[in-house]
Amino acid sequence: MTRRRVAITGLGLVTALGESVDEFWSNIIAGKSGIKLIEGFDVTGYPSKIGGEICSFDPNNYIDKREAKRIDRFALFALASAISAVKDSGLDMKAVDPDRCGVIVGSGIGGLGELEKEHIKLLERGPDRVSPFCVPKLMVNAASANISIYYSLRGSNTAVVTACASAAHAIGDAFNHIQSGGADVMIAGGSEAALTRLGLASFCALKALSTRNDAPEKASRPFDKDRDGFVLAEGAGIVVLEDYDLACKRGAHIYAELLGYGLTADGSHITAPDPEGRGACIAMQQALETGGITPEQVDYINAHGTSTQLNDISETNAIKKVFGDHAYKLAISSTKSHLGHTLGASGGLELIVTSLAVHHGAIPPTINLEEPDPLCDLDYVPKVAREKPLKYALSNSFGFGGHNACLLVGKV
Repeated sequence: MTRRRVAITGLGLVTALGESVDEFWSNIIAGKSGIKLIEGFDVTGYPSKIGGEICSFDPNNYIDKREAKRIDRFALFALASAISAVKDSGLDMKAVDPDRCGVIVGSGIGGLGELEKEHIKLLERGPDRVSPFCVPKLMVNAASANISIYYSLRGSNTAVVTACASAAHAIGDAFNHIQSGGADVMIAGGSEAALTRLGLASFCALKALSTRNDAPEKASRPFDKDRDGFVLAEGAGIVVLEDYDLACKRGAHIYAELLGYGLTADGSHITAPDPEGRGACIAMQQALETGGITPEQVDYINAHGTSTQLNDISETNAIKKVFGDHAYKLAISSTKSHLGHTLGASGGLELIVTSLAVHHGAIPPTINLEEPDPLCDLDYVPKVAREKPLKYALSNSFGFGGHNACLLVGKV
């Protein structure tokens, strides 16, 4: 069977560093941080009081006010990002075959804010006061469902829940649909809005978060010897994928070509990564093999890079296993140093960054990398962006449960 090529033609996002791709990319390349003290709720008593919080988002800029009230924040992020991505792609959605266009959107947690709000109602006011929209708002598939409803699409429509690998798996699955001939267009990515009272408390209880509350913008510091945990963030990243030939035929602007996808499991621990990065290693190898690319051809890796002790060392070990001596010639950076960890949305946002890096020939920096951990001894592009022509790049995403995903993109 001949595998079809897959083009990335549209990008859309909602982040703490902007809602437009141009603003977001400019801020990333400039080394800006979107992390600050949380304003949305009282953080008294929380060990970590900081986050990648989005304060300016207005869903009414995208959809009707009445409809917005029926959708949870995480799904609103996804829908807004999808609308932006479709607009960016230049697709006339009324002209596409709705049976050949699908949606796959991942989320690690889904409508946690809705769950919290309605649980309080249940305890304080009784079961008859719980909203009839509670389930349709909190379910993880609400993101993909609302996007397909908005555009009246009847193609494949699913949701992926693999913790912090959710968005990357969603995009990889969408890639497979187009490559195998099951769809012509796919809208895919991830969204998360877990920066809530319960969300923050839960990750604090895990002792997974940075407590660098006196300097929020410096708290997320992947691969640095003084890193003390990740920073919880919210947002969404959605891409439009198309059959490459059809995209060229309509004269679409193509950011990059999606070439390969790998997915594995660690099979070792519910929260800690395999110390040697064996599952991550195989995921990267699979992405390269499906794309027909050798390790020596890769120029850049957008790392999962969470700023936790275990993840950064494990990922570094995995990269060394895959690339050998070439690992020391690669440029590697972590978008989470700018945004914090958007959990199930991270793979979508990071594929957008990877695609833009290849498209523009510019490598975003890992900010706050003052002194590398001795066990993290690769080139993580510290502090300052770097101009460099890029032909092939990987985007890594790893999640609780031992879920690993890797996406390979190439320059057009």
